[in-house]
Amino acid sequence: MSERVDVLVIGGGAAGLSGALALARARRSVLVVDGGRPRNAPAAGVHNFLTRDGTPPAELMAAARAEVTAYGAEVREGWVTTVRRVDGGFAASLADGATVLARRLLVATGAADELPDVPGLAELWGTDVLHCPYCHGWEVRDQPVGVLSTSAMSAHGALLWRQWTPDVTLFLHTGPEPTEEQWEQLAARGIEVVAGEVVGLETDGGRLTGVRLAGGAVVPRRALVAQTRVQAPEVLLADLGLAPEEVGMNGVVFGEVLPTGQDGATSVPGVWVAGNAGDVRAQVIVSAAQGLAAAGQINMDLVMEETRTAVDARARVGAA
Repeated sequence: MSERVDVLVIGGGAAGLSGALALARARRSVLVVDGGRPRNAPAAGVHNFLTRDGTPPAELMAAARAEVTAYGAEVREGWVTTVRRVDGGFAASLADGATVLARRLLVATGAADELPDVPGLAELWGTDVLHCPYCHGWEVRDQPVGVLSTSAMSAHGALLWRQWTPDVTLFLHTGPEPTEEQWEQLAARGIEVVAGEVVGLETDGGRLTGVRLAGGAVVPRRALVAQTRVQAPEVLLADLGLAPEEVGMNGVVFGEVLPTGQDGATSVPGVWVAGNAGDVRAQVIVSAAQGLAAAGQINMDLVMEETRTAVDARARVGAA
């Protein structure tokens, strides 16, 4: 059995639910399918979201789902496994065996973080092991912060985190030696540089207390910054010819995302992308804005399709 909707939204985070809200208010039939594994689940709160700063992620999404369903959209737990093109749009297969036929797709799956291979790091991810100063910097202000160097951008990251605390240590780990200019910058900002591989984290009561080096030394730290590799879904849209592409800065690859154009449009007609699936830097409020922008384009695309159909029908009546 198959069900038909105007728009299938794949992913029920900020981007997907924001798009679903706008589309439902535009009187479109909308189904949101969400696997329930948001990228920001470990975080205590969402930040830089005006009027909602500090709100726990799950609480924010529960409120968003209530708003979306109040306008008639459906939010369903589950996974979309494959999508293929069919006459009139797309056929999406769900993990439970169901098939959804949709005229348009909004892909808002988010992305997964691939963490550096350091014992104990994953267990503290999102609490004491951090990645974004704009998301977490205020919470560790004026405390001892370490930056795990894994790329040529790590020195830049240490300089950035120095804005929130005067006590920053850059652990070279697997990253390259700073350039002469970077050494001067780090020294000028009072950032200590520690050579040697990081082999583990010290904790007390589940909270980070220090960073352990291969030689056995432990450097006391309250938080550790780690750069992740962000990965958008690789297989989901393969049958449509849409695959992730590498994205980075200054020769350093941050991850792979789905390529998009204006307002999330992709090279595949009828498919839009919003949020971290297409933008590794998008925070929650940005992802929500991208979902809204994509929804406006999707609705207009449907309006124009319906208008062409109406014009053709009118012409046939006139010809008869």
